[in-house]
Amino acid sequence: MDFDFSLIAHSLPLLLWGAVMTIKITFLSVILGIMIGVLVGIARISEVKVLRYTATLYVDFVRGTPLLVQIFMVYFALPILIGLKLDPFLAAILACGINSGAYVAEIIRAGIQAVDKGQMEAGRSLGLSWRQAMTYIILPQALKKVIPPLGNEVISLLKDSSLVSVIGFEELTRSGQLVIARTYGSVEIWLSVALIYLAMTFTIARVVAYVEKKGVVS
Repeated sequence: MDFDFSLIAHSLPLLLWGAVMTIKITFLSVILGIMIGVLVGIARISEVKVLRYTATLYVDFVRGTPLLVQIFMVYFALPILIGLKLDPFLAAILACGINSGAYVAEIIRAGIQAVDKGQMEAGRSLGLSWRQAMTYIILPQALKKVIPPLGNEVISLLKDSSLVSVIGFEELTRSGQLVIARTYGSVEIWLSVALIYLAMTFTIARVVAYVEKKGVVS
């Protein structure tokens, strides 16, 4: 069977639209994940035992279960447990964001612990509260240290977002499946999907490398 380049050309608009939706899910999920991750990461090193144990339980549960199962839980279990029915787009963002939050929490925790303890002591000696010292002294320094692992998390989440195709959301992988179901051109389409993912992850990696090298994050 000959390789059909015309099939790729005809399918490219739909695949690119799926790529846009993949980027949208990834971007929104990363924002949610960072919001969760910063709070949980701080809670992980808190002196308040309830916060520390709760944060640890969340991180262990999310990191110890597959993202696919978490997507099913959000999309199928929430309507049964609490009567909350989400459309596939919101369910995808919530599941991916919660998943990412656990990994970001560990990244933030490691970044905070990498900052010299004397920085907190210096802030407290200047009259700052623990929260103020953490916000204005510790976190800005920690964020510089966590740029590379955060970039890796974004790349991983972008690739893992392909799993939301199981709940019918039409991102890049789902778009590829729909085209294949119509044209039977599995080789051409999956190769195209792979190359689009490669282009997106390569771009993110280069942006992260630039930010790290130039010190854009202050």
